[in-house]
Amino acid sequence: MAQGLAESGDGLAKGNGQGMKYASLDSFLAEAGSVLAKGPLALVFAEDLVEVDTSLRHHLTAGFPHVALLAPDVVILPPDLEAQIHRIRYDVHADDALVNAVNAVNAAAPGIWLYYCYNAEYLFHPFCETRNIREMLAFHTEERRDALLSYVIDLYADDLDSFPNAVSLERAHLDRSGYYALARPDPANNNYPKERQLDFFGGLRWRFEEHVPAPRRKIDRIALFRTKPGLTLRPDFTLSDEEYNTYACPWHHNITTAIASFRTAKALRSNAGSRFDIHTFRWHNSTPFEWHSQQLMDLGLMEPGQWF
Repeated sequence: MAQGLAESGDGLAKGNGQGMKYASLDSFLAEAGSVLAKGPLALVFAEDLVEVDTSLRHHLTAGFPHVALLAPDVVILPPDLEAQIHRIRYDVHADDALVNAVNAVNAAAPGIWLYYCYNAEYLFHPFCETRNIREMLAFHTEERRDALLSYVIDLYADDLDSFPNAVSLERAHLDRSGYYALARPDPANNNYPKERQLDFFGGLRWRFEEHVPAPRRKIDRIALFRTKPGLTLRPDFTLSDEEYNTYACPWHHNITTAIASFRTAKALRSNAGSRFDIHTFRWHNSTPFEWHSQQLMDLGLMEPGQWF
């Protein structure tokens, strides 16, 4: 998966500001006019040093014309990759760091498609091997949809003795079952279920829920949306416009995406409260991850909708 991913981004760097470094997010918002005028823009937040480069290359290959890394200076990238991205100095461990950054970009760049993720996370959309992100977003726009639901699918190495941080691209596994959805109650309407909204659960957050705070057990995330004035991202990865949080329009199924993520596995292995209780993430429903959209669709973890 990680091999040869730089090539597709080579032609994007010229004239688009790639390779620029910004001292802060405010500097980026003030200076990156062409980036903020069109999009789509991918924001990658580096919480640690794990698989930062492959995360960036993956999203360049996906077809994002602009990829920005928000990270402290301690994150070092290969020169060829540095030349293809926007580098923003940012404290990713500050309170609500991701939410605040996404909302700042939304306010500064209305009308563009915006995506966000962490390092060691990889976006997949239906048929992404032959259709890039711009083609998918053009189709989704024609369906008059302004957001896509993403399922965050936990990845984990099959051998924690060999890979103590649970991260291995070559030995990545995922759960092939154990996913479920519950109605999302509306506190403003006597907790009656919200229309076309569900809370989704599964993966490591479900199997090891005793180590995961209840508000963080959901695996759904509105990670790709069209910015607009007044819109805000909330800490639970939903947006203030409730239509953005729906999984489909009223008439038919829409495309959904999947984010293959080592983030939960990394957290469970780095947290002292869970590290010594977990000796393996494998169980009878583990299966190797094939790094292919068809596997995710076959497992019901991604919806092609009316996608032709």
